[in-house]
Amino acid sequence: MSGAPPWWRDPLGCWRRHRLQRALARRAIPEPLWQQTMLRLPFIAVRPPQDLQRLRTLCSLFLDRKQFSGAGGLEITDEIALAIAMQACLPVLGLGLAAYDGFVGIVVHPDGVIVTRQHLSDDGVVHEYEETLAGEAVAGGPLMLSWRDVQAAGAGDGARPEPYSVVIHEFAHVLDMGDGQADGVPPLPGGAAARARWQATLERCWRQFCRAVDEGRDTLLDPYAAEAPEEFFAVASEAFFVCPQALREASPSLYRLLAGYYRQDPAPP
Repeated sequence: MSGAPPWWRDPLGCWRRHRLQRALARRAIPEPLWQQTMLRLPFIAVRPPQDLQRLRTLCSLFLDRKQFSGAGGLEITDEIALAIAMQACLPVLGLGLAAYDGFVGIVVHPDGVIVTRQHLSDDGVVHEYEETLAGEAVAGGPLMLSWRDVQAAGAGDGARPEPYSVVIHEFAHVLDMGDGQADGVPPLPGGAAARARWQATLERCWRQFCRAVDEGRDTLLDPYAAEAPEEFFAVASEAFFVCPQALREASPSLYRLLAGYYRQDPAPP
């Protein structure tokens, strides 16, 4: 006899399946809203049907598990929540939503948020400066996003979108911090050896990128990626999902590294 075992043989599995089905029904995404959101995110709309089917399932579960709140007078609508969920779930198509279990809250502002930072100089003097944030991820959450920047994902002429998605960027940081550290090395199967291989490749690609920025050459990735390996990982993740073919052409080794981690190969053959 095939199929799931009788409930009395697997009561925990039966409970989990029932809970999953209830969540999917509770957060079912209306077809018009799904299609409308995909039209605004063409780098997602081009994914194969099987990816989109799984993405839709993950989005429903994501919306059921996370708590959205608006700031600065912004009201969270279904359109806002789905636009964020769709981009947030894309990186975990092959990893699963458990990678996001470490936080619940997502705070959305109408625009960038101005924050005051402090910097300790080499001579021991503390300097304050202001910075405008499009998004921010901190361990344990909440995760902050600017709705204005969320809407700018993949902007461009269509054929050559800008490698930009603040949602993917911040959720890449969430994945990176899955082992407790924000260092550009997300949790990897394979232990210390896998971590060492990852670090060697990422470091090499990052240093090559930093040299290109220092020399004033045009780069696919935003120069901000030169700040640190963790920012390089997050910015490269944006390009991997928004314009994968361009990233593969610009840095095949970086593309392969990310494809192995995310368990996806989004660039066309």
